[in-house]
Amino acid sequence: ANTPHLDALARRSKMGRVVTVGRGVAPESDIAVFNMLGYAFPKGYPGRGVVESVGAGVKFNDGDLALRANFATTEKGYITDRRAGRDLTKEEALSLQEALEEVKLEGGEFEFRSTVGYRAVLVIRGDRPLSAEITNTDPAYVRTHGFGAARTVKGPEKVQTCKPLEKTAGARRAAELVNEFLARATSVLDGSPINARRREEGKKPANLLLLRDPSDHLPSVVPFRERYGVKGVALVEMPAEVGIARLLGMKEILLKDHKDLASKAESFKRELADGALVYAHIKGPDEFGHDGDAVGKKKNIESIDSVFFGSISEKAADARIAVSCDHATPCVLKSHSSDPVPLLITTSQRDRDCCRFTEGDAKRGSLGTLKGADVLSRAFSMA
Repeated sequence: ANTPHLDALARRSKMGRVVTVGRGVAPESDIAVFNMLGYAFPKGYPGRGVVESVGAGVKFNDGDLALRANFATTEKGYITDRRAGRDLTKEEALSLQEALEEVKLEGGEFEFRSTVGYRAVLVIRGDRPLSAEITNTDPAYVRTHGFGAARTVKGPEKVQTCKPLEKTAGARRAAELVNEFLARATSVLDGSPINARRREEGKKPANLLLLRDPSDHLPSVVPFRERYGVKGVALVEMPAEVGIARLLGMKEILLKDHKDLASKAESFKRELADGALVYAHIKGPDEFGHDGDAVGKKKNIESIDSVFFGSISEKAADARIAVSCDHATPCVLKSHSSDPVPLLITTSQRDRDCCRFTEGDAKRGSLGTLKGADVLSRAFSMA
């Protein structure tokens, strides 16, 4: 990718690499972003479900069960597309959300909320506290230490059944309610007029929900300002990043379209005031990685360089800028990987051997390989 503006930042920086969550872990964005903001959860992570429910504005109390959901496509018991073709419109998703209101659970209730594209959240409330010690129904992600990690999926896999991971009443009841909801939801979705029309148009039906990353309690975290002594500002639009901003008490700048890099750049420049830390999350390259589209990913990175970094370059001259990734998404895998990601932090004492923002230059950088949770404190210490 041709990235002249990022490369100009690299020539003003010290560089290194980051293992965002842990060696050998291919993390999801939520736990990786928490780590990159300095929150590692050594006593256990509550799960992405609660983070996304907070981000989506769905009411959640300890003892409820929250899960991240994907609208997906199933055929003859196999998952044929984890994102229902990635072309589900907001109107279609809202219509499917409304259709799911007819689902009733025995001894429980739920709130389902579509968020962005194929993404959604599900909160189940039982007649007694539920436990998150259950398996995902999404085979592309496994649970480890409370958070989700990607696994390589080769070809269509069977729709998974939710199972309890411990012999407790809360876990057994949670698994029962999840399976009951999915069985009834699949029937409703498969017979929906929305999916009948999608089939007629040659599109993939959104006739399945994949659930992952369950949560049964809110996290206990020190607010960002209290931890670092500076105001934190978050430019966010995806539910996970919105939830992180809210849980950390950061000022939230909600952007409607994650592809509108020009608006994000203008918000970044406006919020980059003295004494504030501005966190901007740029989603694009990850989606091309999941689709295995290397050419599209290259063009997207070039667009980010031109539209976002080109726009902020003048303002960035007077600020300390750190650029990195929450995880790698190689096109050859079509999923997240555990590879270290590049990092640059602008400083007056730059690395002479680093001229571009690439993995190769980052490997030669003087910062070495950092843990994700140490990145922000290192950036502050270089001030």
